[in-house]
Amino acid sequence: MTINPTTTKILLALLALCGSILFSPTTRAQSVPEHISWTTLYEFLDELASEQIISLNTSVKPYTRELIFQKLTEAQSSDASLSNRQRQEIAFYLRAFQLEAGSNARQPGDIDLIRKSEKASVSLYPTGIFYSDSLFALGVTPVLGLQYFSNENESFYHRFHGVNAFGRLGANVGFYVSLRDNHESIPLTSEHFLTDRYGVPAKKSGNGVDYSEARGGLTVGWDWGSVGLVKDHFAWGSGYNGANIFSGRFPSPGQLTLHLAPVDWFEFNYVHAWLVSEVLDSSRSYNTSEGVYREVFHDKYLAANLYTFKPWQALHVSFGNSIIYSDIGVQAAYLVPFLFYKSVDHTLNGAANKTGQNAQMFLDISSRQIKHLNLYTTIYFDELNTRRFTEGNDNNFFSLKAGARLSNWPLKDVMVTAEYTRTNPMTYKHNLDATTFETNNYVLGHYLRDNADQIHLSAIVRPFRGLRVLASFTRDRRGPDIAYVKGADAVKVPFMEEVRFERQSIRFEAGYEVTHNGRIFAGIDLQDVTGTDAAKYVPTAYLGTTTTISGGFQIGF
Repeated sequence: MTINPTTTKILLALLALCGSILFSPTTRAQSVPEHISWTTLYEFLDELASEQIISLNTSVKPYTRELIFQKLTEAQSSDASLSNRQRQEIAFYLRAFQLEAGSNARQPGDIDLIRKSEKASVSLYPTGIFYSDSLFALGVTPVLGLQYFSNENESFYHRFHGVNAFGRLGANVGFYVSLRDNHESIPLTSEHFLTDRYGVPAKKSGNGVDYSEARGGLTVGWDWGSVGLVKDHFAWGSGYNGANIFSGRFPSPGQLTLHLAPVDWFEFNYVHAWLVSEVLDSSRSYNTSEGVYREVFHDKYLAANLYTFKPWQALHVSFGNSIIYSDIGVQAAYLVPFLFYKSVDHTLNGAANKTGQNAQMFLDISSRQIKHLNLYTTIYFDELNTRRFTEGNDNNFFSLKAGARLSNWPLKDVMVTAEYTRTNPMTYKHNLDATTFETNNYVLGHYLRDNADQIHLSAIVRPFRGLRVLASFTRDRRGPDIAYVKGADAVKVPFMEEVRFERQSIRFEAGYEVTHNGRIFAGIDLQDVTGTDAAKYVPTAYLGTTTTISGGFQIGF
């Protein structure tokens, strides 16, 4: 992609800002994100927040390694009555964040293959290569995994391998990189499938698919904020079975990030991402001298912000907005983190729909004011007109999620969740192909897309350190997949006039964390998939009534 002079100046200004922060004597933190796929760790932090042991904004993920280290240390030193299992979990997870403590000293229980000093080690437990001194820290960990499935239709598997690395330069600069190759013996990953697997463009390989995933970034942090240039997944919105603002399941885009937390009662997050439209720009596509037709996509960008206020202890109220824009280059106004972007769009495009962009608004509320209980709701508005709530049969384009999780009461080490999600027709869609709420044709919002609803119930038991047992019931439904209707007819499309896809799933799963970045697991999934669109939305192995047995291991997240 050719970078125009305006973009160059903006990037140079951002670099200058980062440099001024880097050399400021008041800064003292680096901010490397920990990937959201480490679900057991994220779940444990959520549990500590519901126990009112820590305060945590769970509507924005990923968390940084520095934040995780701080919260675990805070919980360990708190006066709260932690259970033996919780204390063991905290000690276990803290060992994975030893570099954030500024040390690589040997800890009880470590299994070192090589250790010649307290600075450097090659270890089996924790698994990886580690180095730390006052100026530089580095951790390199392997990535390896296999999950095997078998049901009445066929047997299949997903395997992957790669490497993770993360570290810091001085006190303020963080860096990380993750690379992994994946192979699925049958296609399990597709932009058409309504599953919560991480999306990525894949290529055919025999009867299956191959794909690679690269993530990484450079961050600069200080004691109340951070900026970053990264390529990674991110999720916005409360919930335990798919967020409906940004799900985090779409292919990871390159992005600029900003996080500010200058006071205890306020937090701000911003992202500007370079998306992939996969919409052909015929004016820029051309034939090469070798006779090859070079296809060029329309540029596509996302700008989004989220303000989080904490008016009372354990209550987080967040609101924000976003815009998908295209065909105008990187727009300086959308690099201003704090703006209301729909109003900006009116200025830039003369309030004309055919020249305008695609704006959204959202609200998220999470309350843990009752100990053990997390009550939450998220509302994503793609298009909002208050008149439609009271007049006629017109619909607003919105996605609503509401739920509750009860932790450690009345039974210790048990978490029970009930959650409902509804997404109206036309939500996440747009009448301009280059400004849909998608990247690489994967929806940025909830993985069921529009005209759908979901009921999710689960019980999780963590009886002792490392063991997690899950039982869940999920019912997914989706109506007709209707192309965006032009004009006034769009708001008149009824919600799920006909159920074209329904999936009922009862799942049991058990997993054990053997080491800080590795686990073994097994499960059984009873599914009933019906509807005229079922073959479009799920892998062929899950069509009909199936009982799928699975198991495997994973090292690295």
